[in-house]
Amino acid sequence: MNLPFEEILKLGPATRAIHCGEGVDAETKAIRRPIVLSNSFELNDSSETLPESFDWDDPHAFNYPRSRHPNATYLEERLAGMEGGEDCIVSASGVAAISGAFFTLLSAGDHLISSRICYIGIHGFLVEHLSKRFGVELTLVDTTDPAAVRAAVRPNTKVIHVETPSNPTTLVSDIAAIAAIAREAGAVFTVDSTFSGLVQQKPLSLGADLVMHSLTKYINGHGDSLGGAVIGRKDLITQIRLAAGMHLGATISPFTAWLLMRSAATLPLRMKQHGENALVLARFLEAHPKVKFVRYPGLESHPQHAIAKKQMTGYGGMINFGLKAGREGYFPFLGALRVITHAVCLGHAESLVQFYPQEGDHPELGVLNYPEDIGEGFVRFSVGLEDAADLIADLDQALAQVRPGGSVGEC
Repeated sequence: MNLPFEEILKLGPATRAIHCGEGVDAETKAIRRPIVLSNSFELNDSSETLPESFDWDDPHAFNYPRSRHPNATYLEERLAGMEGGEDCIVSASGVAAISGAFFTLLSAGDHLISSRICYIGIHGFLVEHLSKRFGVELTLVDTTDPAAVRAAVRPNTKVIHVETPSNPTTLVSDIAAIAAIAREAGAVFTVDSTFSGLVQQKPLSLGADLVMHSLTKYINGHGDSLGGAVIGRKDLITQIRLAAGMHLGATISPFTAWLLMRSAATLPLRMKQHGENALVLARFLEAHPKVKFVRYPGLESHPQHAIAKKQMTGYGGMINFGLKAGREGYFPFLGALRVITHAVCLGHAESLVQFYPQEGDHPELGVLNYPEDIGEGFVRFSVGLEDAADLIADLDQALAQVRPGGSVGEC
């Protein structure tokens, strides 16, 4: 598709998902982009035209694939169009995308404000590396409270980072309110929007400068590849492409980029089904006598439901719930599941759950200090695309195996 950026923004989400980054192959006339596996590209061979082969402003100036290659470029064009950003850089994983952006934007002595509850891989990077090793001042705050964000601002605050909805607890932060705080502070405002599945939340339109996604999750959706993306202002993306792409080198492979390009075409349809299923499952769980609590942004009982309703067009497929049982009470439930799988990751076509105990040597405990009402633990539920009735039946028979205190059998 060859349209100006302003015209792309007028298109609907399904049209952007199918057409952005796509085009007819010049040699074969194929209407799908081919996989280009070359690790080297012919350069212009005159003194006048050689600089064009290294032109950062030309997304199709290929020289060495660590800086840019065709399949990455096609995927970047698709994701930028879908998110509504001026430019995009993709990388080998979501953590690579976010860490690359922060390495670019921050130096020793700068101050970063970040959501206290965030993906454990990013939390570890911020605390153990940026803060302890590289001298970046770090303040972790409850970003569901804009006043706490404002109070944390310092004269040297360079970046304010929000993860919303948060992983794994589905907390929702007010993007527009925090964007205003960032503008007043002169800070770059970044949003990890992975849980939104890209199409159900538009941080750039609410004032964010950059949006991050783990492409591994909903954008992939098939459980078969890893990737990450940063989307937003072109001047910032150009800086990240040089510092993170060239100097850190977490380059996505051509085949992976092609897989993600394929997957993104169906993202609007998949996210609609994820959200519809999740709302049905959340209501079922909320009414179940053995369930202690349910957190899903689409439920009126969610503490930030009003904010989610204001800034999201759908509520995604991620649910948190706890059982009215001790820590050991979760294991009969997990072992009894037949359709739903106990596994890490999220955003797959199949439903996945992950148990987060609040004690022991689990790597995602303690340091994040999850809300007190979680008690002995909770389950993160990535609702898939199966028939909702089958998922309800699976949960119902698994919950029947749990009694308070953790023993197996009917109550």
